[in-house]
Amino acid sequence: MANNKSAVKRIKINERNRLLNRTYKGNVKSIIKVYLDNLKTYELSKTDENKNKVDESLKLAYSRIDKATKRNVFHKNKAARKKSQLANYLKMI
Repeated sequence: MANNKSAVKRIKINERNRLLNRTYKGNVKSIIKVYLDNLKTYELSKTDENKNKVDESLKLAYSRIDKATKRNVFHKNKAARKKSQLANYLKMI
């Protein structure tokens, strides 16, 4: 348990930041899942419509990853690695 006022305040701030970081990480995870689902659909039937869905979800994933990095949820190298992995998934098809 905290022994002084500043320690109590730091506990509150850390909890607030943890919840904010969790929302950013959750958003990134969910959009990556959508991207991977769209990628599987595109792999099965390579139509222009499916390609557009893949491109849009990739663009949104990049945006969410960059936003989380800007807010120091992800380290810049981790963000670059995630974006690179997503691009490689598309390249492998």
